[in-house]
Amino acid sequence: MTVVETRTGIGDLLRVWRTRRRLSQLDLACLADVSTRHLSYIETGRSRPSRGFVLHLAEHLEVPLRGRNDLLVAAGYAPVYGETDLADPEMAAVRQALDLVLSHHDPFPALVVDRVWNLVMANAGAQILLEGVDASLLAGPLNVLRLSLHPAGFASRIADFDVFSGHILGRLRRQVALTGDEELTALYDELAAYPGVTTVEPWTEHPGVVLPVRLQTSLGMLSFFTTAATFGTAADVTLAELTVEQFFPADAATERALRG
Repeated sequence: MTVVETRTGIGDLLRVWRTRRRLSQLDLACLADVSTRHLSYIETGRSRPSRGFVLHLAEHLEVPLRGRNDLLVAAGYAPVYGETDLADPEMAAVRQALDLVLSHHDPFPALVVDRVWNLVMANAGAQILLEGVDASLLAGPLNVLRLSLHPAGFASRIADFDVFSGHILGRLRRQVALTGDEELTALYDELAAYPGVTTVEPWTEHPGVVLPVRLQTSLGMLSFFTTAATFGTAADVTLAELTVEQFFPADAATERALRG
């Protein structure tokens, strides 16, 4: 998957986001309650939008905070949204909340990842996922998706790997389509080239309410389903890009094994 974009100004960048959302100028004008003529003038560079108008359009285009900063800079304004390191004292309440979620989820695995799926935090229960993983994958930023699909990760221990990899790549592909993120695009291309990986989401008939991930471990075959949670009122780029992934036992045997 390759995303190539040329960004020369606010008009070009705004058009990229509008096209990514599959909206015509008329569609966006109706959503944002502006005239198509004004929108056209901005996209063609004949009019420079105000700072507030840039944010107004970004809101209706559902542009992530990082992208909103890019739009502001392209229009000649300073970024609005900060990008605070999680270790900063200002993030103390956030760290406390994340620690609480992770610790309360033990003994089941729980992870916090950033926008490109690098591991930020994990609980003790997540250690079960690292069994047999090659040390080279644990050096530097630990990427959760790379760990899942790389032959030296735990790919060989996943049952129905083609189904699992198809769902992972499908989810990542949708992220790329929504954000146009170059790092995510590069990650997709890397993962898609791994042996045994399926890039097409397979259709599978499953009698249960979720399609579980089954992983062979020292405790036997464990079966999980996952949930993802984000901060709904984030006004900081770092915070907005954090996701908490929680693994829940999909059957009683898995719960007994982990609690034991």
